[in-house]
Amino acid sequence: MADSNPGHLHLTRRKLLKQGLGLALGLPLVKLPSALAQDGKRISPASVVPPSQLTPDDDAFLEEMQRLQFCYFWEQTNPDTGLVKDRSNVRATDKSIVASIAATGFGLTAICIGQKRGYISMIEARKRVINTLRFLWKKLPNHRGFFYHFANLNTGERIWDSEVSSVDTAILLCGILTCRQHFQNSDVNQLADAIFNRVDWTWLSEDTSLLPHGWTPEIGFLPYRWDGYSELMMMYLLGMGSSSHPLRVETWNAWKRTIFEYDGLRYIGGFAPLFIHQYSQAWFDFRSKRDRYADYFQNSVIATEVHRRFCLELRGQYPDYNEDFWGITASDSQSGYVVWGGPPAMGPIDGSVVPSAPGGSLPFMPQPTMRVLRHIKDRYGDRAWSAYGFVNALNPARGWYDTDVVGIDTGITMVMAENVRTGFVWDTFMKNSEAKRGMQLAGFQTYYQPSLVQ
Repeated sequence: MADSNPGHLHLTRRKLLKQGLGLALGLPLVKLPSALAQDGKRISPASVVPPSQLTPDDDAFLEEMQRLQFCYFWEQTNPDTGLVKDRSNVRATDKSIVASIAATGFGLTAICIGQKRGYISMIEARKRVINTLRFLWKKLPNHRGFFYHFANLNTGERIWDSEVSSVDTAILLCGILTCRQHFQNSDVNQLADAIFNRVDWTWLSEDTSLLPHGWTPEIGFLPYRWDGYSELMMMYLLGMGSSSHPLRVETWNAWKRTIFEYDGLRYIGGFAPLFIHQYSQAWFDFRSKRDRYADYFQNSVIATEVHRRFCLELRGQYPDYNEDFWGITASDSQSGYVVWGGPPAMGPIDGSVVPSAPGGSLPFMPQPTMRVLRHIKDRYGDRAWSAYGFVNALNPARGWYDTDVVGIDTGITMVMAENVRTGFVWDTFMKNSEAKRGMQLAGFQTYYQPSLVQ
């Protein structure tokens, strides 16, 4: 799951994470013991403040933000192919032709939100979705149903020798299944079924329970595996939910759930930025559910609180960080695209803030994250706000404000804003039989958790 690096380095977030992982090796971590794995109470300490409801002013702010973000997915898309630009420069005429399939998955979900909120008509929305699905089914190059990470916006041709991406295909499939449930249209249904059922999860898992990151015709499967907690959950659950080429159930138990501890808080995590706690939960509704290992929604609440505390502890180095201004995740920077965050600290942290870090965690900690988003717009709006909402990153202390918005970061913020407001994406997506079956096979059960946002 990734976007391109500005300029000539077109690296995925996962490639950058693998390059930097060696810097994190040797840092203290605690392996998840079996007793803790069965105990949901211990992973959700009372010291973490439960989420709170939004105020009317918060809701009005999110409405304005979502309307602008929708415009990105509507305007920075080829209406004939339905492919969405990986990124767009909002300070100059943007002529880029690089689309990403992950941004397209968010774009399909954005169309559902936009139609529901009245930004576009049902006729406009349905036409765009059918055009997109028809192109995905008939023309966009694929291998065993999986799509190349980056594609030409106008032709669908593979770009940059990019890989056939397992997790980016999963993000696209989440958008497709959201459309199938929302529109309840025969053409949408048939195309969505065909695209989803073409995905051959058994090929991806033929000799492994840990799925590879991708495949290229030049070298075959990439050497990296989805072996630890991350945005992988959506992929494994979709694969197990497939009726045509299902993953084996043991794949869900194969990946590691490493426990981290920070400031007395314990949570499942990884040596990775905050986005790993957000992406699967854009569509899959983990509220009041747990498998044998954890309540992943509450785990993301804790991880967000830990990240907030981590940023505040950096105030000695970066005085701008405070309760109104925090949040770092993989993003642009003044020096190019970087994968940064913590704890533990990773990447060349320089005092920048990435709006999609709090934005993608809106359902987990509504009031603290809203406080950041509203502060950025109120104080830095003329430079950090654009025709499509927030720019990707900013560093006021250095006088640097990004010129670009990035599709997947705009997407996670828009989708999570809708989920914290209404739960619409969760409610729609979870009606899919594939989502239900995947979570059932993974062993999820509903339980009472009074601190969750309803």
